[in-house]
Amino acid sequence: MHFFKIPDKYFGKVMNIHPGLIPSFCGKGYYGHHVHKAVIESGVKVSGSTVHFVDNEYDHGPIIIQRVVPVNGNDTPDTLEQRVFKEECIAYPEAIRLFAEGRLRIEGRKVRVL
Repeated sequence: MHFFKIPDKYFGKVMNIHPGLIPSFCGKGYYGHHVHKAVIESGVKVSGSTVHFVDNEYDHGPIIIQRVVPVNGNDTPDTLEQRVFKEECIAYPEAIRLFAEGRLRIEGRKVRVL
């Protein structure tokens, strides 16, 4: 993974998807399999995906959409990743559609869907 700085003129225009529920299990080093392993080891009962606007910190920008999946007692990072990925495939296109329709407003740290 590589961190890219976003020029000011692109704030509120660049989105990212994270395979976890921000603000938990995110930041430098938390991507892909690393997220799912940390989720399972922590004992939390839910995980999911987060689509957010990008700022110049890891996994920090205002959250657009989150989708939740249960963390099952017999999950492995691979099985959890499969369920989260299904939700990512729903969340990202939905966030892009809302953005394209002009229905997202950033208000401080929050995104309001119009």
